[in-house]
Amino acid sequence: MVKVLFTTPELRHPAAGGPYLRVENSIKALSLISDLYIYSRVSLSALGGRNALSFYKQFCRAFYFAPFVASQNCYVEFIIKAGNFLFRQITKRNIFPDHQFQERDAQDLLNRARDTEADVIWLGYGNVSYPLLKYIKSHSDYKVVLDTDSVWSRFVLRGLDFVHDKEERLRKEIEGKQKEEEERWGTQLADVTTAVSEVDADYYRNLAHQAQQIHIFSNVIDVETYRQIPPMPDNFKKPSIYLAGTFWSRSPMEDAARWVNAEILPLVRQQIPNVHFYIIGNGSNRVLSDIDDPSITVTGLIPSVLPYLCHADVALVPLRFESGTRFKILEAGACSIPVVSTTLGAEGLTVTHGKDILLADEPGSFANSIIKLVKNHDLALELAGNLRTLVQKKYSVASLAKEGSLILDYLIGKPSSGVI
Repeated sequence: MVKVLFTTPELRHPAAGGPYLRVENSIKALSLISDLYIYSRVSLSALGGRNALSFYKQFCRAFYFAPFVASQNCYVEFIIKAGNFLFRQITKRNIFPDHQFQERDAQDLLNRARDTEADVIWLGYGNVSYPLLKYIKSHSDYKVVLDTDSVWSRFVLRGLDFVHDKEERLRKEIEGKQKEEEERWGTQLADVTTAVSEVDADYYRNLAHQAQQIHIFSNVIDVETYRQIPPMPDNFKKPSIYLAGTFWSRSPMEDAARWVNAEILPLVRQQIPNVHFYIIGNGSNRVLSDIDDPSITVTGLIPSVLPYLCHADVALVPLRFESGTRFKILEAGACSIPVVSTTLGAEGLTVTHGKDILLADEPGSFANSIIKLVKNHDLALELAGNLRTLVQKKYSVASLAKEGSLILDYLIGKPSSGVI
């Protein structure tokens, strides 16, 4: 069986949020098709402690920590987290995007690859792993998968239309162009770059030396983990609409929440006066602290979104700029909750308007879609059931394992690109 050394700067259990869900489910899929070794570039405490370590060990032959995180003390970790937190508010990027990437740690990774006789080094959350990719390819002949969860430059540049401050707009333009350049040379350097959808794959194919370097490795969820419906939160109000994500100032999620609150919710209330709007996720209570409305609940970070999602009438994905594919839709499908999304919010997923989702891009049509699902229980059940079937069929860990097998088969039959 192929030996894969999987390394990532984003790893946590329980997984909450897109990056962590992608990494966790990638590990589950790769464990089905390879002899998997995990090399963590996050510390034990950031991972989630001993329970999290035990969870991940069940999927791999061995679990390693990079020297940086194996030796760091709580004070160092606190400083790094504090620096990242402050910087993320401005840029959505870590001040140390892969702070463990030091020559000592990169060389240790290569030593682990040699000791495990790895056939492939798999860079999870590859969007921030380009420096590590360059080091590996300049110091070894290992075959490397750069696993992306989006087109980061597209995410940055799509947000320009929603930036009105000239200085911030200029900064975003520079950041987007820098990321485009990184994606260009990184795509050419990696043996395989993964994309979560054909939309992203087309972008990377235009950068690659050969189209065969680009493979689909979808965002998926483990449907089994959504089978048990948790109890309804205390004082949960119905009918309800639900929006979840990670919030920071001027983020896609802030824009989405404020768009719903200002332009969509008033239209919904004309037909459903008692509708309650739940806004869930890390940073939401801080970024939306100015919202003072008894019919809106902003929770901030909570241990699990499922008590809210599983009892909502409609899940919303009102995104106007982003990149990648949305776990929000997959999780709602797994929980049999109907979804209203913008077209961009559903980008890359093989959903069909009117069959397993409702798509709307204007406030009026978005509001009407919500009203239709809240008032028409049969329609809501039909769309939610169809979406669940789609998720089970195309966005499961088993389907991801099939995509992973194609990648590994390609790599094993491909000569190494060699040292640069």
